[in-house]
Amino acid sequence: MNMSVKNTGDVGRVILERFGAVAQLTLSRPSALNAISWEMYEQLEKHLTTLADDTTTRVLVIRGGGDKAFAAGTDINQFKDFTGQDGLDYESKMDRIINKLANFPKPTIAAIHGYAIGGGMIISTACDLRYATPKARFGAPMARTLGNCLSLANYQRLVQELGSMRTKELLYTSRVISAEEAFSIGFLTAIFDEEDIFQKVLDIASQISKNAPLTVGATKEALCRLNKYNGLNISEQEFDDVVSEVYGSKDFAEGVSAYLEKRSPVWRGE
Repeated sequence: MNMSVKNTGDVGRVILERFGAVAQLTLSRPSALNAISWEMYEQLEKHLTTLADDTTTRVLVIRGGGDKAFAAGTDINQFKDFTGQDGLDYESKMDRIINKLANFPKPTIAAIHGYAIGGGMIISTACDLRYATPKARFGAPMARTLGNCLSLANYQRLVQELGSMRTKELLYTSRVISAEEAFSIGFLTAIFDEEDIFQKVLDIASQISKNAPLTVGATKEALCRLNKYNGLNISEQEFDDVVSEVYGSKDFAEGVSAYLEKRSPVWRGE
């Protein structure tokens, strides 16, 4: 496996495209396997902040540019001469951005081809659905490569998606796993052929975007709150604000009317 990342001088960018109610962000730095620069992290955060409040966006897709990688982690060249405080600041920045993605108020989908390593795997882990190609590879081989670590929040995120024992095995051994193995342990939603993945993911995103946005949003919020409590007891009252909003919405009234009138509902997210 050759995954060396060269310092090309290209800092990359995060490209926003729109397909109807679907927004797509492309981590674009193919000359360096989409290794993420500070500039790309800043752009990603700005896009997430803007799109979260954009009522015309109902689904977010994240993919990598080129044909070799989703993202080969954070650009290692940026870690030169790091201090302990620099590490704290970096992980704090990562937590802020990844939390914005994990708590994004609309469904998020990772379309993964090639490498999703380190920060790339963490970004994919923070998405609601993950689709990959047969050649996709996943891992956080820090113990074999750089000798750094994750933040506690990102360890927890891996445990939630992979389970405690598999997370330990993956990080202890620094193994990089195949798409087939990732699917077998429940980390991937499905595996699509290389030539089909991006269109199929956009088709799925489009299908989701046509459903009642408040209902889809309620599902997303419910799972975010359940993850926040992490298995602790949570009362029904903790979700009353969402239930009240959905049942009191114009969309719910429209759904009932459409059903009784035997027509398709027109969802407005109101």
